[in-house]
Amino acid sequence: MFKIKNISIGSGEITASEIALGCMRMANLTVKEAAGVIDSAIESGINFFDHADIYGGGKSEEIFSEAFGMTPSKREKIFIQSKCGIRDGYYDFSKEHILEAVDGSLRRLKTDYLDVLLLHRPDALVEPEEVAEAFTVLHSSGKVRYFGVSNHNPMQMELLGRYLNQKILVNQLQLSVMHTGMIDAGLHVNMKTDSAADRDGSVLDYCRLKGITVQAWSPFQYGFFNGVFLDNDKFPELNKRINAAAADKGVTNSAVAIAWLLRHPAKIQPVIGTMNKQRIKDICRASDISLTRQEWYGIYRAAGNDIP
Repeated sequence: MFKIKNISIGSGEITASEIALGCMRMANLTVKEAAGVIDSAIESGINFFDHADIYGGGKSEEIFSEAFGMTPSKREKIFIQSKCGIRDGYYDFSKEHILEAVDGSLRRLKTDYLDVLLLHRPDALVEPEEVAEAFTVLHSSGKVRYFGVSNHNPMQMELLGRYLNQKILVNQLQLSVMHTGMIDAGLHVNMKTDSAADRDGSVLDYCRLKGITVQAWSPFQYGFFNGVFLDNDKFPELNKRINAAAADKGVTNSAVAIAWLLRHPAKIQPVIGTMNKQRIKDICRASDISLTRQEWYGIYRAAGNDIP
């Protein structure tokens, strides 16, 4: 059976599947359904599972652990990542909340440790000294092995990094062929165009320089959860181009959309959120194909992006 490739996460601290399964929607499944999804992912080679304490109000983590049948021996075969910091109407990176949030995730996941903990969206009131204290407690106690962030820009990571004793391993950012701001700005340097606007501080290049893995969330979405772009009549040229590549390579259009991300030399790790077993298998075929430069740029242009 075909299985996807592994990549190095961060600077090689972790070697895991180059595609991760996001478990946000698992709260909507029965335990039996969730077990089928997890089995399908593992059969396809996925061993990295992404959670957050807010997904389903914690229910996604609970269902995952029950469906997986968490035991120490099974636990060691997968990587579990969770996120914290989003509360009801505000963000909270206080030491107290981080520690409480991790304990809650560990309890729901029925495990003694997280492989990776991410800070979930920036907190304008962050006190990096508190974050550093929390991370040190979690790391020294064995509750969290590695750390990262989500939706942070370079200066926010630099601020944290000044105080942290641990390396920032991951930055989870929205990225798809229909959400390419971090790529656009790099192609329109010193130009007076909308695409030249650097809205993220060159975060993609920064992460490459620092050995931080970019995890792409919503890899099939356009806008901010406006819907999927595949098989969408709003984007005829893009779908024509993607479908042609899919037919040529004998895979589905969803595999091509993920292959477009995997083609980037930053070694991006897409986080897919489907709970459909067959779709997981179809998407994972992205690991078995490679897009040429011409195909990559052709899809990029078909999404409405200009080449200067």
